[in-house]
Amino acid sequence: MKLKIRQFWLFIFSCFLVLLSSVVFHSPTLAHWADLAVAEITVNPTKTQMVITFPTDLVSFADDNRDGQLSSQEVTNHKGELEKFIGEKIRLQNETSTDGSLVVAFSRSLPKNLQNNVNTHTTLELTYNWSQPVTELYLNYDLFLPNVSTARCLATVTQGGETQNLVLSPEKKEFALIKGSVWQQIGSFILLGIEHILSGYDHVLFLVSLLMLGGGLGYLLKVVTAFTISHSVTLSLAVLNIVTLPSQFVESAIALSIVYVAGENFWRKDIKGRWILTFIFGLVHGLGFAGILKETHLSQGNLALSLASFNIGVEIGQIIIVCLAFAILHTLRKYPWELNLRRVLSAGVVAIGLFWFVQRAFGLFA
Repeated sequence: MKLKIRQFWLFIFSCFLVLLSSVVFHSPTLAHWADLAVAEITVNPTKTQMVITFPTDLVSFADDNRDGQLSSQEVTNHKGELEKFIGEKIRLQNETSTDGSLVVAFSRSLPKNLQNNVNTHTTLELTYNWSQPVTELYLNYDLFLPNVSTARCLATVTQGGETQNLVLSPEKKEFALIKGSVWQQIGSFILLGIEHILSGYDHVLFLVSLLMLGGGLGYLLKVVTAFTISHSVTLSLAVLNIVTLPSQFVESAIALSIVYVAGENFWRKDIKGRWILTFIFGLVHGLGFAGILKETHLSQGNLALSLASFNIGVEIGQIIIVCLAFAILHTLRKYPWELNLRRVLSAGVVAIGLFWFVQRAFGLFA
């Protein structure tokens, strides 16, 4: 009886400690537009046009009324400054390393998913001109919020009747826009998938919690396979707009899945059939994975390739997480205090999951 009472208070203390730290040190748990940009690039022989939507904070010097979006008048008033600044951040060079002459204009072509966030982003039309037709064209993109590791620009490039989707990041910001290899598209979306799951702390905690009860390689393979199949299905259906659910509902459900799996570690005695639970909850997590792709206007012609590459990246990141967690937990099993440690960790995950659920479902602690 004393042991059960001690376990109960250990659970309560762990929940309180982790919940407190979550409130004090929490970071945003949802994928927001705050650090994301979207560009539609059309390449012609002597002219390349780019309609780009990006965080207004990057050009705050031109936001005279501080409303979070540049107006047509503000773009006109600061045209020279904008062309100088953007010309340094987004460079287009031909085969002789000659920069295109840049003209910046106001645009109202806000992406549909941004209509409710017009106080954070600005859309501009950039036109780069050359005196002679270009045979090669290279993009060097550096318009990112400083010191933001998750900053990205998802670009759709149309040239000569062919379309390509690219993910631009602070680590990968140079691409060929003419005669570009398909591997640059595949590679950029694989990296996006890896980064998306490694930075998706809710998905990480869900996977780690599934391993808390132990199990051998057979169980590990079942967990990975079940999660892979289920989230791949809903990821594809969501991106193709076959299945659509409110993001608030999806993110709240993901939080509850974490709470349930971590809480189950206290009363569940074995892992038999737990992979079925993984499959069911994986369907919800797949809808969460789709968020970043649904928020962009990816080319329908290359959507399958982008989706497959992104999914491969998610799988690579998932395997990294599961293998590391499995190795660490397996090593700890030889210590007598290992059971209490797993309970403390599970209690902490329950607390974090509950915090995220309240935050996402009711918009509190934001």
